[in-house]
Amino acid sequence: MAHSLYEWLWHHEFWLPPGITWEDMQESEDVHYPQPRDLLLSIPFALILVVIRRVFERAIALPLSNKLGVRDKQRPKAQPNPVLETFYSTCCKNPGEGEMLSLAKQCDLPLRKVERWFRRRRNMNRPSLSKKFCEACWRFTFYISSFVTGLAVLYDKPWLWDHRECWTGYPQQPLQSSLFWYYLLELSFYWSLVFTLPFDVKRKDFKEQIVHHAATIFLISFSYCANYIRIGTLVMVIHDASDCFLEPTKIFNYMKWKKTCDSLFMIFSTVFLISRLVVFPYTVLYNTYYYSMEIFQPFFGYYFVNVLLIILQLLHVFWSCLIIHMVYMFILRGTMEKDMRSDTEESDKDEEKEKIREKEKNGIMYFSSVTSNSYIQRNGSEPLNNRTHLTNGHVKER
Repeated sequence: MAHSLYEWLWHHEFWLPPGITWEDMQESEDVHYPQPRDLLLSIPFALILVVIRRVFERAIALPLSNKLGVRDKQRPKAQPNPVLETFYSTCCKNPGEGEMLSLAKQCDLPLRKVERWFRRRRNMNRPSLSKKFCEACWRFTFYISSFVTGLAVLYDKPWLWDHRECWTGYPQQPLQSSLFWYYLLELSFYWSLVFTLPFDVKRKDFKEQIVHHAATIFLISFSYCANYIRIGTLVMVIHDASDCFLEPTKIFNYMKWKKTCDSLFMIFSTVFLISRLVVFPYTVLYNTYYYSMEIFQPFFGYYFVNVLLIILQLLHVFWSCLIIHMVYMFILRGTMEKDMRSDTEESDKDEEKEKIREKEKNGIMYFSSVTSNSYIQRNGSEPLNNRTHLTNGHVKER
């Protein structure tokens, strides 16, 4: 049964254009074609990247964050409470008003203290600023290295300048060693992102990130197996171009360099919108949908690769809407709005407001007490408690 499944999965009609079989893709001493077994190397390479990232964050990124003044905010810890902790772990992290009242009665605590406990408990699970800084440094290091590697590999390749060259001689296009290592580098990196996804900073577009990583891995793997190497390299270079500006924007934001962050954000927005909404559709989508038809007739691989590319493009549109909204708010306010994908700490808004209210209340009471006593002392009068207030606001001596 396994053998039958294997033969069905690698049937040439799925992977190759009509009239081409796997016998036509036989290798020789001088000619090498992509082999599916080569993709297995991406798993150990991904684990190596995870180790390298760990060392990089601890040995380079974390000390760098301290030198650049990136400090973690002191977060008040939630007091140990078995009842609230059990509810938080098993039921809900953000209970409603009715559940809050029920928990307050069970714990014999005021409602405000229960609300404060849940805010602090949620904040304890949020990533620290130094963790965000280290993650951004690692991704920036990889993206800039990958983008430079892609340009170095492709600058002398004809399909970078003439997109029809992507299909010249397809699928019998020999695999060059530089293209193989470039593919392996990119695929290993995205596998490493999948491995570390549970531990990385979780943002509001977490589900979209999972879809993006899955579509990217499938696209890279399928394009390698079906020898869409040339079109695949274009996809990877286009994506890395804008990512090179995204991560330093985050880095300067964590450093509180507002003007530099705003400038990089505008550059990133411009590069992202042009590369993902203009260059990608013309260079990749139009290329795979129309130019490929000049060489062969549609087959399963043709439809499958286009579906994956369209999924990527839909994600581009989703993120572009977020970026356009942020640019619009930047133009109105003159400063960059906080990343809409980020999860903000609730204490910054709720607990500080409560403290301000308490300070204002105490300040008004203190100010009233001081001014009243000062007035009394200046006039040599008796204290107010020895007087009687009338309804018209005048004071009458006893």
